Amino acid sequence: MPHPSPTVLPGTADRSRHLSQPVGAGIVTALVGFTSSFAVVLAGLRAVGATPAQAASGLLALTLVFGVGVLWLSWRSKVPVTLAWSTPGAALLAGAGTVDGGWPAAVGAFLVTGVLIGLTGLIPALGRLLARIPTSLAQAMLAGVLLSLCLAPFTALGTNPLQAAPVIICWLLMMKFAPRWSVPASLAVALAVIAIHLSMGGAGKLEGGYLPALTWTAPAFSVQAIAGIALPLFIVTMASQNIPGIAVLKSFGYTTPWAPSMLVTGAGTMLSAPFGGHAMNLAALSAALAAGSEAGADRSRRWIAAFTSGLAYLVLALFSAALVTLVSAAPPGLLEAVAGLALIGTLAASVSSALAAADERIAASVTFLVAASGLSIAGIGAAFWALAAGLLVRWLLKDRGTPD
Repeated sequence: MPHPSPTVLPGTADRSRHLSQPVGAGIVTALVGFTSSFAVVLAGLRAVGATPAQAASGLLALTLVFGVGVLWLSWRSKVPVTLAWSTPGAALLAGAGTVDGGWPAAVGAFLVTGVLIGLTGLIPALGRLLARIPTSLAQAMLAGVLLSLCLAPFTALGTNPLQAAPVIICWLLMMKFAPRWSVPASLAVALAVIAIHLSMGGAGKLEGGYLPALTWTAPAFSVQAIAGIALPLFIVTMASQNIPGIAVLKSFGYTTPWAPSMLVTGAGTMLSAPFGGHAMNLAALSAALAAGSEAGADRSRRWIAAFTSGLAYLVLALFSAALVTLVSAAPPGLLEAVAGLALIGTLAASVSSALAAADERIAASVTFLVAASGLSIAGIGAAFWALAAGLLVRWLLKDRGTPD
C-alpha cells in the first residue's frame, strides 16, 4: 500500500525558494568579495610596515567591522547595501611603501581617512569639493598605482615559473568559463602551490597563529603620512569604491542611504584603524551580486542577500589568521602575483576611464606616469604628487586645445 505524500502547506515551497535565493546570493557575495581581494589587502598593509600579525589583525578588524556595518545598514534601510574594504586603497598602499614614522604613522593616516569619509556624510560641501576632482585624474592616479602590482604575476612568471604558471593559467581559464570565480580559483591554486612548497621543505617557514587576534597599534601622525597616504587613500576610496557603489545600486533601482553609509564606513574605518584596518567603503563589483537577479525576483527582499553577506563575513573573519599564516609562507612573489591578477580588471577600467575624454588625456597621462614612477619628495609618496601634477598640467592646458 503506497505511503501518503507528506502534507505541504500552500506557499511553503515558494517561501522557501524566495528565501533561499537571497541567502545563497549573500553567501556568494561574501565568498567572492573576501577571497578575490584579501591578498591585495595583505600586500598593501605589509608594504607600509605591518608585521604578519599586524596585517592579520587589520584583515580581521576590517572584516568584523564592515560585516556588522552591512547587517545594520541593510536591516535599517531594507536596501541591499553591501560594504567592503578598499581594494584600490590597499593597492595604493602596496605602491606607497613605508612612510616617515613607519607603521604607527600609517595607522594614523588610516584614522584620518576614516574622519574624512565620515565628514562627507555630515558636510555636503566636502562631497561637492571631492566631486570637483576630475574623474580622469583620479582614475589615472589609481591606474599608475596599480601598474606595478599588476606586473607582479608576470615578474613572478620569470623568476618562479613552476609556481606562478599554474596560478596564471587557472586565472585565464576561469576568466574564459567563469569570470566571477577567476580570482578565488587562482587563490585556491596558489594555496595548493604553497602547500606543496611547504611539504618539500618549507614547513619551518610557517610563522604566526591560526586563531584570529586583534593587535593594537597606537597611531602616530605626520604630515608625510597624511599627504602621502590619507589624502590619496580617501580620494581613491571615494572615487573608485563609494561613487561606483552608488551607481551599481542605482542601476538596479535602489537609492543608497548616503549619509548613513558614509557615517558607518567612516566610523568603521576609525574603529578598525588602530588594529590595522586601512579603509572600508561601499562595495562596488560585489554589490551587484546582492542587488541583482541572483538574489531573487522579488526586489523588496534582496536586502536579505546583503544581510546574509554580513553574517558570512563574520564567519570568514574566523579564518583570517590562518590565511595570513599560510600565505606568509608563500614563495617570493606568489602573493603579489595573486593580488596583481585580482586587480587587472580594475587597472583596465581605470585606464579606459582616464583616457576616455580626448581633452583630458595629456593631464591624465602625466598623472598616470608620475603615480607609476614611485616618485617621493619630502617623504610624500607618488600618489599625492601624481594628482598635484595632473591638476597643474590640466590647468596649464585649459582652453589651449590639447591634441587628440
